[in-house]
Amino acid sequence: LRVSTESKAAALAKLEPNMKAIHQYEGIKERERATVEELEACRKKVKEATDLYEGIKAERTASFMAAFTHIAAAIDRVYKELTLSDSHPLGGTAYLSLESPDEPYNCGIKFTAMPPTKRFRDMDQLSGGEKTMAALALLFAIHSYRSSPFFVLDEVDAALDKTNVEKMAAFIRNRSHGLGASVEGRPCQSIVISLKDYFFDK
Repeated sequence: LRVSTESKAAALAKLEPNMKAIHQYEGIKERERATVEELEACRKKVKEATDLYEGIKAERTASFMAAFTHIAAAIDRVYKELTLSDSHPLGGTAYLSLESPDEPYNCGIKFTAMPPTKRFRDMDQLSGGEKTMAALALLFAIHSYRSSPFFVLDEVDAALDKTNVEKMAAFIRNRSHGLGASVEGRPCQSIVISLKDYFFDK
């Protein structure tokens, strides 16, 4: 009987409610509430950061495309003026194209220049003089977007023959008076260092 009583008493002891359970439960609920609030705060910060990133990305794209669109439109006009002559009154053709229109600032820009009467070729297949004229066209097209007070050109005519030197000299002279392609009436002074006398004759 005694053994039975002790056994039943032990069984009843096991059935006694844990009076601390309610307190523990309340503590867990409080931690859950704090965790949910922290999660919501983190979500808000992530959204703010994402919105800020997307805004900067959109602004960067807009700034890049504004410059690219202007320069891409100007470069053909500048190149035509640099390469036109009596025998080739239309001059050459130059254009820019994006390698990745979706993210243009993460990829390259293809620059293509076709001198008068020449077929399409990669830039590295052009002669030194043809590359120089193409590079000058790009330089002056960029300048037409964000102009500087003056240029310093150091022997840029080194690879040019007399005909192209005269074309370049005429182009620079016109720009110094606010004339010619993509100048928009804004004169640009140029300091030119050259070893070719006939450059200064023009």
